[in-house]
Amino acid sequence: MTMKTVNIYIITLLTGFLCLQGCGEDHLDLEPISAIRDDGFYSTTEEIEVGVLAIYDGLQQVPLREFALTEMRSDNTRTNLREGDWAQFEFLDVESTNVAVADYWSANYNVIFRANLILENSDVVENETLRAQFNAEAKFARAMAHFNLVRAYGDVPILDRVIGLGAEGEEYYDRDPAANVLEFIVDDLEDAVASLPPRGGIAEGQATNGAAKALLAKVYLTQDNYVDAEVLLSELVTDANYALQENYNDVFYNERNSEIIFAIQYRDDDAQESQDFSFEMTVDGVGSGLNYITDEFIAALEPGDTIRSKTLFSEVDPLEVGKFITASSDARLCGNDWIVLRLADVLLMHAEAIMAGAESTSNPRAIASYNAVRERAELPTLAPGGSEELTKQMLLHERRVELAFENHRFYDLIRFDEAINVLSVFAEDNGFAFSPNDLRLPIPQLEINVSNDKLKQNEGYN
Repeated sequence: MTMKTVNIYIITLLTGFLCLQGCGEDHLDLEPISAIRDDGFYSTTEEIEVGVLAIYDGLQQVPLREFALTEMRSDNTRTNLREGDWAQFEFLDVESTNVAVADYWSANYNVIFRANLILENSDVVENETLRAQFNAEAKFARAMAHFNLVRAYGDVPILDRVIGLGAEGEEYYDRDPAANVLEFIVDDLEDAVASLPPRGGIAEGQATNGAAKALLAKVYLTQDNYVDAEVLLSELVTDANYALQENYNDVFYNERNSEIIFAIQYRDDDAQESQDFSFEMTVDGVGSGLNYITDEFIAALEPGDTIRSKTLFSEVDPLEVGKFITASSDARLCGNDWIVLRLADVLLMHAEAIMAGAESTSNPRAIASYNAVRERAELPTLAPGGSEELTKQMLLHERRVELAFENHRFYDLIRFDEAINVLSVFAEDNGFAFSPNDLRLPIPQLEINVSNDKLKQNEGYN
């Protein structure tokens, strides 16, 4: 496969960007510095380190409206007012001019660009171990961003290096097949697994060996590669660096806890290092009325699922998401971290890998992983020893509730081959149309315009 990159216009240039300054002993230091350029800057180890930390700064932009592209396109959440660009997600009628769709494309390619700058300049780092770590962090982020893009848009341009403006970049507008993009992601993550330190060997908030394994396992599951996924997930479920929180609520409000495998960090009341997705999805009567919980999600809850419900639903309005409620003094400058990977997700993926696409399994290890998540919620579990079966529908339900509003549901439905069935029924019950083309977002019209129509639109979109 020939690896390609997109023209620099497709991504956000690193002109005067803010990046992160150094690591604390325990977690990422979010103090910003400014005016770092890509031309001639990366000439010392210290400058490469600053550039690596700038990748994490770029990642902060990715989750800001991701809930609209994922949860609001599923049967989990909707809008309150049902109007404007946001209603397009709820009714699976997304237009190529949608601002959130364009911003998500740009944010992920910006991360990739920042990662490629490090990979092209890291030779100045003389310490081989440190250079390998920096490259691995860059590859982890580059893989995550490509994974976000390929799941959202389907075939997308692979960006494996930095190119300049002009004719040099025209050939890189071509969209690579999704299968090739996934293989590229696998290559990056395999390198990251080999060179990243374990938790405790790097600042909290930076990529670890465990984070690379968890993300790679999810990619393997997306490829139906259950054997390799199971190997990685089996290692993670026995990794002493990770443990479920005893209290479900603590997962989200006791940040950097033992359950977190990778999270994007933010800080309260900081104009540069805060987020506003908490404001958009949780503030009663003040926010935009986005990510409201559907009746279908409420109906799917088991009657005894009270422990998780206390966190899932806001005390102010039972239709508002209760996860990620801010403690900041400014509702638009929220400090809640965005959880990308956590152990409960890994445990349920472990059961999924063992099930290997079948309708059910009686494997004791799969049942043990499933039970671990259920036990914390104080819900009935399956008998150990394989005397009962775990079904695909049980596992999909558990993922829906345990990981609710964490942007997994839409892609879980696709991976479990249930998206067309579930979303067709959901659309019919709510009075709108669904097409399999709706499983991919449109390529942003802005990017098509910049490419002089060389970047082709997804089927089903104008």
